[in-house]
Amino acid sequence: MKDLIVIGAGPAGLTSALYAVRAGLTVAVFEKSVYGGQVTGTAEVENYPSIQKISGFEFANNIYNQSIAQGVEINFEGVEKIEDKGNYKVVKTASGEHETKTVIIANGVERRKLGCKGEKEFTGRGVTYCATCDGAFFKKQDVAIVGGGNTALEDALFLANNCSKVYLIHRRDSFRGDKILIDAVLKRENIEIIYESGVEEIAGDTNVKEVKIKNLKDESISTITVSGIFVAIGLEPKNQMFSNILELDKAGYIVADETCTTKIEGVYVAGDNRTKFLRQIITAAADGAIAAVQAANYVNTGK
Repeated sequence: MKDLIVIGAGPAGLTSALYAVRAGLTVAVFEKSVYGGQVTGTAEVENYPSIQKISGFEFANNIYNQSIAQGVEINFEGVEKIEDKGNYKVVKTASGEHETKTVIIANGVERRKLGCKGEKEFTGRGVTYCATCDGAFFKKQDVAIVGGGNTALEDALFLANNCSKVYLIHRRDSFRGDKILIDAVLKRENIEIIYESGVEEIAGDTNVKEVKIKNLKDESISTITVSGIFVAIGLEPKNQMFSNILELDKAGYIVADETCTTKIEGVYVAGDNRTKFLRQIITAAADGAIAAVQAANYVNTGK
């Protein structure tokens, strides 16, 4: 039986694993996809203390390699369910059941989908959710990006460096992101902003060829010709698998305060998947440290 099982290998999960191993706990991490979480889709990280600038991919690699070097066991396998057995927990995966004294849930969040016609059919064929991952495939082509927050603004600027033209589709008549990003976007000649509009349909043949846009004021439909469309409309948690034992809020986030404790003793939550004010790499890492110390105290004292 492990002292701790961590679900998720993003900054929160790997930080918690590092702290727990250094506290003398036996630790296993389960990750359903790739390590690093949302940070792997970030072109540059410039707001993490002591690091002036680093790519998201490099940041993820560094924390992963650091975890391995410290002896953290990482399994690339998704978790299906957690069961509370009182003084121990059972984490169920495709390979079987894993017993542990404590659990830290750090599964992060996922990109929100548009839900329009053609989105699913053209995902991977022009529809993408990561500008930094896939932007290079659209060099000197026309593309569209959907969203109005900081991520959409950053992605628009990133794409404008390589693409011929970037259409920025936003459902409101103004942006709510950081002023420095808004000003930068407005200055770019090859970024065209389409306000008060949403995507009605994504169409093409083998790949995306055009996007039909609906004006939300007069409901008129227009069409733009693009080779790709980047979706940046926010994030959503995937916590339903834990709803059998934990409380979720209306948006699906696990209810927990700054102590990262849940209503179940021995189960903690860290990172973007919990109710919190600010979702950043640094707050995810902070959660990971707090949750790990909580787990260590529980293992050592039974409380």
